[in-house]
Amino acid sequence: MKKKIYIGLGLVLVAIIAYAAYSAFFSRRVSPTQTTEFSHEGLDVKVTYCRPSKNGRVIFGEENSGALLPYGKYWRLGANESTEISFSDDVLFAGKPVPAGTYRMYVVPGAQMWQVVLNSQLGTWGSETPDHSLDVVAVEVPSTQASSETEQFSINFASIGQAITMDFLWDKTSVTVPITIQ
Repeated sequence: MKKKIYIGLGLVLVAIIAYAAYSAFFSRRVSPTQTTEFSHEGLDVKVTYCRPSKNGRVIFGEENSGALLPYGKYWRLGANESTEISFSDDVLFAGKPVPAGTYRMYVVPGAQMWQVVLNSQLGTWGSETPDHSLDVVAVEVPSTQASSETEQFSINFASIGQAITMDFLWDKTSVTVPITIQ
């Protein structure tokens, strides 16, 4: 009887060690998580996203070019989980009203214009197509050629007078979304 107990305990111990090894070596995130917070004129904005790297890949382009993120297709705006943005007050997001709160943010990149969407569906894995009936606002903003190449995707904020700009930078692409307090 003791022999069976020791064998059972040994098997449980082996399973625990195997799970720990798998977790340590195979489920590691490649794209690090980043939280960027910005305050201006009483407005607090916070974005949580994951930062994929270019790694020599073609990032944006036509689908037939082998681009990682083809024009006209949904992108989670980062990697891993969905990108989330929070506003402490009601804002104008590229001119459209958005109530204070937390939203899933995703985009549909284009060669010259990007659609940036805020959605109320939270806590999802980023590759899950959003429930578009929960879209709160969708805006069109221009995409421009950046002056230099950005290896790792970044979301940055800056203040210009009473407004805030939120910039998406990756590869040789730059997209700016203006945000103002309502």
